[in-house]
Amino acid sequence: MIMKKIYLTVVGMLMMVFASTSCTDYLDISPEAGLSEEEVFGKYVNMKAFFDVVYGGKDKINITSAHPLYWMMWDQKTGLNATTDIADNGRVFWGQPVKRGMMQGNINTITYDTKRRPVFDAMFKSIRVANITLQNLNRVEDAPTPEDIEDMRGQAYFVRAYCHFILATYWGPMPHITQPIGAYDDWDLPRLSKHETFVAIANDLDSAFVAFQAAGKIRRDPGPGQAGHLEDPLQGRPAGMAAKALKSRVLLYAASKLNNANGEEDWKLAADAAWEALKMADEYQYELLPMDEYYKNFHSVKYSNEQIWAWHAGKKTYNSGDLQSMVSGVFQNNKSYASGENPTQNMVDKYETKWGDPLNTEADRNAAAALGHYNEQNPYIDRDPRFYNNVIYNMADITWSQVKTGEYKNKANIYYTKDAQGKSIYATHWDQSFKGHTYTGYYARKYTNDISYRNQMGGILMTDPLIRKAELYLNYAEAVNEAYGPKETAPGANLTAAEALNKIRERAEMPDLDEKYLANKDLFRERLYNERTVEFDQEGFHRFHDIRRWMIAPEVMSTPLIGMDIERTGDMQFKYTRVELPSDRQVKWFDYMYYFPFATDDYYKFKDFDTSLNPVW
Repeated sequence: MIMKKIYLTVVGMLMMVFASTSCTDYLDISPEAGLSEEEVFGKYVNMKAFFDVVYGGKDKINITSAHPLYWMMWDQKTGLNATTDIADNGRVFWGQPVKRGMMQGNINTITYDTKRRPVFDAMFKSIRVANITLQNLNRVEDAPTPEDIEDMRGQAYFVRAYCHFILATYWGPMPHITQPIGAYDDWDLPRLSKHETFVAIANDLDSAFVAFQAAGKIRRDPGPGQAGHLEDPLQGRPAGMAAKALKSRVLLYAASKLNNANGEEDWKLAADAAWEALKMADEYQYELLPMDEYYKNFHSVKYSNEQIWAWHAGKKTYNSGDLQSMVSGVFQNNKSYASGENPTQNMVDKYETKWGDPLNTEADRNAAAALGHYNEQNPYIDRDPRFYNNVIYNMADITWSQVKTGEYKNKANIYYTKDAQGKSIYATHWDQSFKGHTYTGYYARKYTNDISYRNQMGGILMTDPLIRKAELYLNYAEAVNEAYGPKETAPGANLTAAEALNKIRERAEMPDLDEKYLANKDLFRERLYNERTVEFDQEGFHRFHDIRRWMIAPEVMSTPLIGMDIERTGDMQFKYTRVELPSDRQVKWFDYMYYFPFATDDYYKFKDFDTSLNPVW
C-alpha cells in the first residue's frame, strides 16, 4: 500500500516536472509532496512511473502527439498528407490554409495548445523527462533485474532521439539537448547545422541500441511461431530493432539534398545503416506481409510482424470523432462534422498498371493505352493491387446495401447524372449536401477499409506503423542508388538498389522495375520516388517530409491538383473527365514552407537561437 501511494504521488507530480525550469527545481518540490529525492529516483517503480509519462502524459504532452495517425485524430480535420499534392480535405479547415503557405494563428495548434496537438511543446518536455531519467537511472537500487534498467535506458535514449528528429523535420536543425533543462533561457542555444542535427540523433540511437542489446530487447516479443508473438505487454514500446530502423531513416534524411554536407559520403553512411537494419530485421524474423494480409499493417489486428515500431490506436467506430479527418461526412452520415482526406488524381496516377506502366503524365497514359494496358474511360481496372487496398473509387466494392433508387448496392456510387433539364443529381457517395464529401472523386481506405454507418463492423482496430520493414528496403534502395547506382550494392551487402526496390514490388504482386529504368541514377530515382509515394500513400506523413528533403516541393507544390469528374451515362457506363480542383483547394509553395514557424511569442525569447529558417508564414 505504501509503495502504491508513492507511485501515485510520483504520477501526480509529473506536471511539476514539466512546469519547472531545472532538475533542481523539481527536486526542491519533492519534500513538499512527501517524497525524498531517494524515494523518487532510488525506487524502480517510481523511476518507471516518472519516465513512462513520455508515452501517455497529461494534456497530450508526450511523444504520441507526433505520431501521424494520432495527429490525424483531432478536431482540425486534417493530417499533413492533405497539405501536399496527394490528398484533399473534404472540409476547409486547418490544412487548406497551410497547404497554401498561410499558417497565421494556426501555429499554436501544433506548438502549445493542449486541446489540439502540441507537438513542439511535447517534444521538448519529453526530451527533458528522458534526460532526467538518464541522469538518475544509476541511482535505482531495487530494479527487478539489471536488464530492466538497461531497457529503460534504451527507451530514454530512443525517446530523446525521436523527439529531436521530430523537431528537426518540422522546425529545422536544433541544439542537441543532453541535460535536463526546461525554460527557454536554458535551451536558447546556437543551432547545429542541418546535417549535424541528424548525426547527433543517430548517435543517440546507437546508444539506445547498446542499452537494448544489454537488456536482451532487440525485439519486444518472441518471433513468429513462438508463444506470445506480437503480444508483449510493452509491444508498442521501441526496442533495439526500432533503434536500428530509425537510424536508417535519420541518416537517409541527413544525406538528402536538404541536409547533405558531404555528398556521396553521406549517402554511403545511409546505405550502410539501412543494410545493417535490414540484416537485423531478417535475423529477428520481421517480414513483408503477403499482399492479401497487407491491410494488417493498418487495421483489423493490433500489431503485425512487418511493424518494427507501431502505435496502436485502439478500436474506432464508424461515428468516432477520432476519424473525422479520415472518414468523410458521407461515410459518417454527418453533413457538417467530418471531413475525409481524399486522394487526388495526382496520387491515383502514381499507381501503375499491373504490368508496371507509369501513368503520371499524358504521354505515360497514351503509351500504356497503346499497349492495351490503360483506358481513360475505364481507368480502375488492371492497376497496382495497392490501389484497391488504399483507395475507394467509383464502383469500388464496399459494404453499403442501402442506396438510392437506381444506384448500385455494395458499390461506391461516386458519380452524378443529369436530368432532362441538365441539372446534376449526385449519387450517394458524391452527395454535395454533405460538407465532408469528396472533391476529387476518391476516398481514402488504407486505415479504415470501408467502415461507415452502413458497415458498422462493431468498430475497427487501427494501428500506426511508425516504422515497418518495407521502409528499410526503400531506404536502402534510395541510399545505394545515390551512393553507387541502381545496379550496385553497399559494401558487404548482397542486394542491389534495384533488387531492394523490387522486393517491395514483388510483395505488391507487381513486376520488377523495367530494365530501362536501371540505366542511370536519375531514371531509377524517378521510379523510386514514385514507389515510395505509392507504398506510403496515406501513411506516416512520408510525402510531406519526402518532397522537402528531396527539395522537389517547389515543383510538386506548383502543379495543379486534379480530381476526376464522373458522369453516369448509362447502366454501369460512365464518362470520366479530369478537372482541376477549385482554386481554394490548390497548393502553393514558398521557400519558407520547408519548416514550420514558431509560436509568435517565442520569437521574442530567442537570443542565441537563429530563427532565420523559420520566418512567420
